[in-house]
Amino acid sequence: MVVAASMKIEKIREDIELPIIDLLSPDRSEKIVKACEEYGFFKVINHGVPQEITTRMEEEAHVFFSKPGSDKLRAGPPNPFGYGFKNIGLNGDKGDVEYLLLPTNSPRHHFFSHFSKFISSDPNKFRCAVGEYVAAVRQLASEIVSMIGEGLKLEGDGAKVLSGLINEPNSDSLLRLNHYPCCSGESTESSSNKIGFGEHTDPQILTILRSNDVQGLQISLEDGVWVPVTPYPHSAFCVNVGDVLQVMTNGRFLSVKHRAVVNSYKTRTSMAYFAAPPLNATVSCLPGLAAAPLYRSFTWAEYKKATYARRLGDNTRLNLFKLLPPHNE
Repeated sequence: MVVAASMKIEKIREDIELPIIDLLSPDRSEKIVKACEEYGFFKVINHGVPQEITTRMEEEAHVFFSKPGSDKLRAGPPNPFGYGFKNIGLNGDKGDVEYLLLPTNSPRHHFFSHFSKFISSDPNKFRCAVGEYVAAVRQLASEIVSMIGEGLKLEGDGAKVLSGLINEPNSDSLLRLNHYPCCSGESTESSSNKIGFGEHTDPQILTILRSNDVQGLQISLEDGVWVPVTPYPHSAFCVNVGDVLQVMTNGRFLSVKHRAVVNSYKTRTSMAYFAAPPLNATVSCLPGLAAAPLYRSFTWAEYKKATYARRLGDNTRLNLFKLLPPHNE
């Protein structure tokens, strides 16, 4: 199917399915590496995250997003955590989405003590739901990057670098709850490609995404071509490579552009855990992976600053950190 979006012709390919990887299978590490190289995205099942923990977090998200708009605004604007509506970031990006950005390094974070009362009528229940969910998906992210280390045949400290960054108590990871309204009342033609969250790559190491049974996520494996990601199976988490992981694998893994479009008939809710290093952590090619790094070393704080200084769809930021090839004398 071909559609026109913002004066740009786009092709929608529905013949591609993301790999579904069973984390209990003996060849899981090799399959994860292959998926990261070919798609930058994959789904995982038998992931060990208890369904009741996910359900509690989804219920808390539903309760919050069901509140009147005036009540939700009391939990914002995001600075950097809190409630946002339509405005994405500080550089003019907009989308048909409302969201709640939450810290992940401690349920005792000052954000919760100041804003939980505006998010939930039972702040302690909300904090507990967030804490349990974050602990579970952080563990999942840590296990996945450990499997990546196995699949890449990393040895010694190299195999532990990624999980160490994610598990640091002062990691800069965050949790974003998203709510996309449906386009009821609009024509199918006008709403089929309405943007909820515009095209971008995730700057962090890895993203663990959970959504309800409503389709909306699309990934771009080539310019102008978008692949819808089905919500099947419901028990799965969707995982994608971030910019930092692309750098640390020396470009072997792909941080792929993706976006969220609004469904014509149903609202969509998603929960994204962005696994990030501490601000002062150095990002560089993993030891033993490449003789000639493609990117210079930098801190996460440096890259984060470069990311948030640009528009959402500006995917050139990694070029700022590329090493120039040596000149032939």
